[in-house]
Amino acid sequence: MIFGRHINRYYRKYGIYLLLGLLSLGTVDYLQLIIPNLYQMVVNGINTGAVAVNGAEMAFDMDFLLNRVCMPMVGIILAIVAGRFLWRIAFFGAAIRVEADLRDQMFNTCKDLSRQYYQVNKVGNLMSLFTNDLDTMQECFGWGIMMFFDALLLGVLAVGKMLRMSVPLALLSLLPMALLLACATVVGRSMQRKWDIRQEAFSKLSDFSQESFSGIAVIKAFVKETKELMAFKELNVENENANIDHTKTAVLLRILVTMFVESVICIILGFGGYLVYRGTFNEGQLV
Repeated sequence: MIFGRHINRYYRKYGIYLLLGLLSLGTVDYLQLIIPNLYQMVVNGINTGAVAVNGAEMAFDMDFLLNRVCMPMVGIILAIVAGRFLWRIAFFGAAIRVEADLRDQMFNTCKDLSRQYYQVNKVGNLMSLFTNDLDTMQECFGWGIMMFFDALLLGVLAVGKMLRMSVPLALLSLLPMALLLACATVVGRSMQRKWDIRQEAFSKLSDFSQESFSGIAVIKAFVKETKELMAFKELNVENENANIDHTKTAVLLRILVTMFVESVICIILGFGGYLVYRGTFNEGQLV
């Protein structure tokens, strides 16, 4: 998510879209946690031939499977599909509208700037603002809001459900997530620094290209084509290296996320399997 005096007003302007998206997202997150309960009934029913529903034992037969598992799951899946469609339309639609508004506002401002401003400030910086920065802003306003609230809502609901099932297993499962938060904070700061370097390299390349096109007659008159090509190549290499460095850091963050998430699964299977062996858990709860 992003905030600032130029952005905050869009939260109010497109508040109805954001509220619709949050409603859809919350519904989807809630329904996603019902599906594991259906798996639990199937696993326990296969193992014992009976399922506990609201404190009563029910025989696990074909009627139970169709009426209590399959039909509810079909309804849940359809509701999740509809909810995901709605929050995509709401969040991403609002982000595109915000980007369009900002682009229009920036363009109108650029039209009113003096000639002296463009002599002092490089055009490459403006091109960077109108391309990469606006695209990043759109992703932050769309994906940023969605991922923040998805993690918040789904995390609270899931952790609450885990704690009700087993406090020791839940706490052990959350331990790698705390380590992931610490690592992500450090790597995220490095990504921010490399993002700034990447933007600066793109700005230099854009500015050099603009100046070369503007002074093409002078370059030809003094036979400086080779020198310009070599300078353009150096800026391309610098831009390439900056993008590669940023990508390496982004890949490192993705590897860390995958590693810690897989370690959570290992903890659940290891300690959860021990709880099943001790009789504290049943197989359906572990699944």
